Formats: sequence, C-alpha cells, structure tokens
Amino acid sequence: MTTDLSRILVLVRHGQSEDNAQDLFSGLRDPALTARGVDEARAAGRELKRLGLSFTHAFTSALTRARRTMALVLSELGQSDLPVEADPALNERDYGELAGLNKTQARERFGVEQVRVWRKSFHAVPPGGESLAMTADRVWPFYERRIAPAVRNGGRALLVGHGNALRSMLMRLDGIDPETIEDVNIGTAQILVYGLSADGERLVKARRPDAAGEDLRPA
Repeated sequence: MTTDLSRILVLVRHGQSEDNAQDLFSGLRDPALTARGVDEARAAGRELKRLGLSFTHAFTSALTRARRTMALVLSELGQSDLPVEADPALNERDYGELAGLNKTQARERFGVEQVRVWRKSFHAVPPGGESLAMTADRVWPFYERRIAPAVRNGGRALLVGHGNALRSMLMRLDGIDPETIEDVNIGTAQILVYGLSADGERLVKARRPDAAGEDLRPA
C-alpha cells in the first residue's frame, strides 16, 4: 500500500535502563538509563537523521527513561527545542507485585508458567498490576486523541515509549491478535516507522522506496 512519508509516526522504545540491565520487572518504577542506554538513544537519533526524518510533534511518557531517551534522540536530530508532550497515559504497564523482582525471583515465587502468562498474554493481570489489555485502554485513547490527529493534519510525530505500551499500540496499528502479540518483542531503542495510508484513514508500516517492500527501519 502506498504511504505518505510526509505524514509519519515513528515509534522508539527507550534505551536500556538500569532495571533492564539487571533483568528486573520495571513497570512504573523510574530507573535511569545505563551508559549503554544513552549510547542506544543517541544511535537511534543518528539513524533517524540518516533516514532524513525530522519531527513536528513529540510524545513520551512521564517516566525518566523515556524522557531521557527522547531528549537524546532530539539532540542528535538537532531538534532539542521541539516541545515534548509527556503524559502518564503513555507510561509502561504497571507490573504490580512483580515490579523490582528479577525474572528468576519472580519465577521462584510465582512459578515459571504463571510468570510467562503474566508477561506475555493480553488479558492476564499480575497481582496489583495491569494486563496488556488494560494498558491498551489508556494508551490507545491517547493515540486517538493526540497523536493520530497530529499526523492526519500534516504532522510528523515521534513517540518514545516502553515495550509493553508500544506492543499495545502495535496490536491496533498492525492488526495483531491477542495470541500473536505474545511473540512480539520490541528491543531497547528499536525504531518503527509508520506513514499515513493513501486514503488518509490509518497509519501503516512504511516501506523503503528502494528496497522491494522492506520495512523503513534501521539496517
């Protein structure tokens, strides 16, 4: 499908955080980026610049790791003065009692299969936390209210977010069903590019014009 790359949405997961480095469930915890995470964020900004992308709108969560990644990306793009809208609706999924545990500790306490279900399934709710479905219930309305109109009105939007919050968006953007989303992972500082469809109705994964249908994303 033909896409309009003058009207785009770019999704970027934050760089590696201190919790990522220790294999901890993070959720609404607010760790800083590691040195590696800073390098990843800067590299993402350089890649976006190499692709010739610039932005009119920027959105991120209220959490430090995403806001810091956004600042580093915009610095590499020469757009540090671009206003950034930070909103808790885009925060990472709340992991409840799992937050702060590493994966091994969680499996020992709750069981391997139960932890797998809590991590990957769409509907399962960890104790005191959110399911991926509940995360989608706050992320998607924000997208519809703030991000989609910006793109449809001629904007180029950058969203720096979190693994599960972005996964919940991909379900709608890419038409991924609840069973398939269990196998979808987004790496730290991974870039995904969407352009407005020719009919102007929806965002679809952008393609390199010179790469036989290859997704427009870093090599």
